[in-house]
Amino acid sequence: MPENSQNKAILFTNLDDWLTYLETAHPVGIDMGLTRINQVKESLGLRFCCPVITVGGTNGKGSTCAFLESVLLAAGYKVACHTSPHLLRFHERARIHGREATDAELLQSFNRVEQARCRIENAPTLTYFEFTTLAIMDLFANAGIDVAILEVGMGGRLDAVNIVDADCAIVTSIDLDHMAYLGNTREAIAFEKAGIFRKNASAICGDPVPPQSLIDHAKALGTDLWLIGKDFGFEGDQQQWGWSGRGKRFGGLAYPALRGANQLLNASAVIAALMALHDRLPVSAQDIRNGFALVELPGRFQVLPGKPSIVLDVAHNPHAAATLAQSLDKMGYHPYTYAVFGAMADKDIEGVLKPMMDLVDYWYCTDLPTARAAKGIDLAKQIQGLGKEAEVFSGAGSAYQMALDKAGEGDRIVVFGSFYTVAGVMAYRNNQAH
Repeated sequence: MPENSQNKAILFTNLDDWLTYLETAHPVGIDMGLTRINQVKESLGLRFCCPVITVGGTNGKGSTCAFLESVLLAAGYKVACHTSPHLLRFHERARIHGREATDAELLQSFNRVEQARCRIENAPTLTYFEFTTLAIMDLFANAGIDVAILEVGMGGRLDAVNIVDADCAIVTSIDLDHMAYLGNTREAIAFEKAGIFRKNASAICGDPVPPQSLIDHAKALGTDLWLIGKDFGFEGDQQQWGWSGRGKRFGGLAYPALRGANQLLNASAVIAALMALHDRLPVSAQDIRNGFALVELPGRFQVLPGKPSIVLDVAHNPHAAATLAQSLDKMGYHPYTYAVFGAMADKDIEGVLKPMMDLVDYWYCTDLPTARAAKGIDLAKQIQGLGKEAEVFSGAGSAYQMALDKAGEGDRIVVFGSFYTVAGVMAYRNNQAH
């Protein structure tokens, strides 16, 4: 989107052309701040006429959005849900009433955003994430929906999603990630995450140990903050679980269809959000049960059917890797575990590897198709430094095929790390199936 005196809109008739163009339209890939996107939002006249729920946090955002969407769909609402990044198709980022947006719908909004941008004198450029997020919001705002669910990209305070005032904001967990942008302590990161809170609106924090900076920010704003262990909580055994909070109780809840060690924490925060919005979006206990039973989300402790056991998980920071290790530990006995692993170079790679070292017998490290990725050879060196052998592959598909060739029926293959790692294996499996 080059700046020019004419501010002539560049419009494409093909979604792939748009996405390719946006990758280089702004001088830097990540450019924190809301000034430019707010200018375009105002030019666009973007307004939501329904409740908006924003979901931030370090881990668990995707699962939380999926739970919310599933319960609200079960309750009969017309729901729009924006998540990122996508695994295989850009369309995964925009769902309306449980289906992915079409090319035609997305193109219309992409073109509207570009026209709005070009109406501004000295039109600002937008990053890929800013432009696509704004386009998806425009699509939702014009779709006659009952509720919008918007996943925050990074942090909160300066994230593109924060141009919209949320009626309820959820912060799932707070841990050390994206430290170059958000700060290198939980207190600093929590302040950024709490930036999605609003005066006189509700906020939910699902982190069992919320940093004081988040609590203080909510208090200073006049936000109605629900804290786990104080305003709501859950208890359960192996068969079922129950939720209670602010005078409301739900018993006899079945475990959610999403597996993994932290999913009850995420599900509990979702019920708290639904209770906070109960006057505007009433849901029943049966809606909650149905929503949790039917929820689906690829790549989050996703165990594929068949032998050997195959687990896909986008765990790419130490907190997520520790949760993945805990979940794998509960799976029962497998003689050998093979890991297909690829990661971004700016991650705490040793912190991601350490919780997994005792669980994995064979490591297959892969290059990934992005300049931000760590090289497979560098990942292998780190693993060797931690005392295990590792092989290197040029792509996730070939690493996965090697694991399949080596694994016995009773063994386990874990594909984890970057979204690109999981997406690479998913695409490879899809190609093999056709």
